[in-house]
This record gives sequence, structure tokens and C-alpha cells, in this order.
Amino acid sequence: MTTPNPTADLLRAARIVPVLTIRDAAQAVPLARALVAGGVTTLEVTLRTEAGAKAAEAIMAEVPGAVVGLGTVLARRDLLLARQLGVTFAFSPGATPELLDAAAEDGIPFVPGIATASELMAAAARGFTTVKLFPAAQLGGIGALKALGAPFPEARFCPTGGISEEEMRDYLALPNVVAVGGSWLAPAAEVAAGEWEAIEARARRSMERAGPR
Repeated sequence: MTTPNPTADLLRAARIVPVLTIRDAAQAVPLARALVAGGVTTLEVTLRTEAGAKAAEAIMAEVPGAVVGLGTVLARRDLLLARQLGVTFAFSPGATPELLDAAAEDGIPFVPGIATASELMAAAARGFTTVKLFPAAQLGGIGALKALGAPFPEARFCPTGGISEEEMRDYLALPNVVAVGGSWLAPAAEVAAGEWEAIEARARRSMERAGPR
């Protein structure tokens, strides 16, 4: 019998999760509207900038259909912020023992980052079988995911880091990949210039390339 995995189901439904580093909170809502209009509805808003939390809050309040999560969650305080904001999920580029314990206690859908088999085992030992392979391209990409699939058949991955729109479908074809993450959907220059139509068009094209859920 297959163990229920709500986090994997969330990502499987998304297929693509854009990694959004928003420097100006005023750009958050038009950016999210463009992505949602293009069919990309599950959004990772990173905490890499001071505007990140406000951006996530604004999107949840003003963009119907957006499923918002926080990214670059590095410590317990970031998980507390995620809970306070009421986001749907949280991503981390890594996973310290303290962060894994805090996430297990909190119960928010949490996707820890892993780079090795040992890190994957540590995450699984705390109940996290859906993980982010980061940085995916630098760690071997598709070859690494195939290699990890043999000893860890229950693990599910959202590879992120160095993945292009052209490569995305090859990743999604792997049985242990539920979604891919990337920044190609919202290039910084287009966000800064407010080129929302270009971002919407790219989102729509990417979802078409991703294929059915």
C-alpha cells in the first residue's frame, strides 16, 4: 500500500514551481498575475530579499488561484514566519538537523534540500520523502536523479538549480520527479521592466512543454 504524500501531490499537480526572488514588493502582484494567467499557479517566493515576506503576503491577498510558498527557509524563525503568513508550503535549499526537527514539529508541508544520499536518508528519517535536489544541474542532473532512484524508490524530487526551459521536460519524464523548480520563468530584467506579457507567454509555453499532470 502506498503511503499518502500530500507534499508530493501538491508538487505533482504544479509540475513547475518558479523560484521568485522579488526585490520590490510592488512587483509581486503583477508578476504573480502574469504567471497564474499563463497556468503556473504554485509559486515559491524566496526570502533572499527584504521584500520576500511582504511579496508573499500581497500575492496571497490579491491573486486568486495562486498557491504560495516560502523559499530559502534556513532556520526555525523562517518556519515561524511561514506559519504566521499562512503560506501553503516551504522550501529550503538544504536541511540542518535543527531545521528538519523544527519542520517535523510544525507540520507545514516542507521540502528540504539535499545534495547527497546521506542527506536524503536524514530527511527521510524525519518523515520527509519529498525533497529538493539542489543545485540539480551542478550535482549531475538527470543522471544523479536516476542514481538516487535505485536505492531510494520512495523518494520524490523537485530538482532546482540550473534547469532550463528546454531541459525541463526531460526531468519531468523521470518517475521520481514530481515537479521542477527554476528561475527561467521570471528573468530579473523582465521583472524589473514590468514585462508581464512576456512572462505570461513564457509561463504558458512552459506549461505546454511540461505536458499533462
